[in-house]
This record gives sequence, structure tokens and C-alpha cells, in this order.
Amino acid sequence: MIKPGDTIDLAIELKVVRGDEDAGVTLGELLTRPTVVSIYMRNNTGSCDKQNSGLIAATEPLDKLGYNIIAVSRDSCGSHRKYAAKKGIAYALVSDPEDRFARAVDAIITKSMYGKTFEGPARSAYVLNPQGKVLAVIEKVDAKAHGEQVIEVVQGL
Repeated sequence: MIKPGDTIDLAIELKVVRGDEDAGVTLGELLTRPTVVSIYMRNNTGSCDKQNSGLIAATEPLDKLGYNIIAVSRDSCGSHRKYAAKKGIAYALVSDPEDRFARAVDAIITKSMYGKTFEGPARSAYVLNPQGKVLAVIEKVDAKAHGEQVIEVVQGL
């Protein structure tokens, strides 16, 4: 997994919901100021909903500290649009079905569900500056307390 002090490639191509349209963007275009990038698997699932609820609660405090939030999952932009409306999410939801961001931060792990194993992104978070430098890494997100976890890390920088 990538470490603080490392730099991420800002040319990673992603899709983001902008209004009623899906936009192809690079990671660099999304990093307009220091940003927390949180990886989760799927919209409308128990732990992922808890993780995003924590980020929703942390949005205003992080904004006051000068940080943006981006949440990345494999979901489509259409799913993100519905999810943002349902949950009241004001931060960017990024569609990354090929796990480009997770691969860039070396966060692909073997998972198992219902007796089957598969590769997928680790539930993790990264604090990045606008130049792509990693300021902090949360290797194991606490889904229930993710908002507090992120605020604590940011305040410690």
C-alpha cells in the first residue's frame, strides 16, 4: 500500500457525476485543494452506507479545515446520482469500475464472500494534496466511525 510522502499519478482517468451528466476527469482535476479520498465497494450496502454516513457528517468540519472529500467505488455514475440524492451527499462520488485508483495506491486485496474469493479494493482512505502527494493513509477504515477517523487524521497533520 502506498505510504505518506509517496506521490500518486494525477493522470488516473475516472468518472464523476456533475449535475445531470457524467464527466470523464483525471484525478488531478478533482484535487483542487487537500482532499480525503475514501474507497468503498458498493452503494446501498450496510458497511458502505455507514462509511458514507460518517463522511456526510464530516463534510462541514473537513471543509472548515480546508479539505474536500471524494468517495470512490465501482458503482456507475447513474447509481451514484441516485445514491447521492437518497443520502444527501454533497461531496464527489467517483465511478471507478476498473479500480484504477485502488490499483494506483496498491489497495487491491483478496476478499471472500459466500465462500467465493475475488480481488477488490480495500476499504481505505488517503489524504492527498493537490499535487498528488500522500499526506496520510487510513489502511483500515472503521465504517461506523469513518468521519471521526478522518477528522482525527486531518487534525494531526
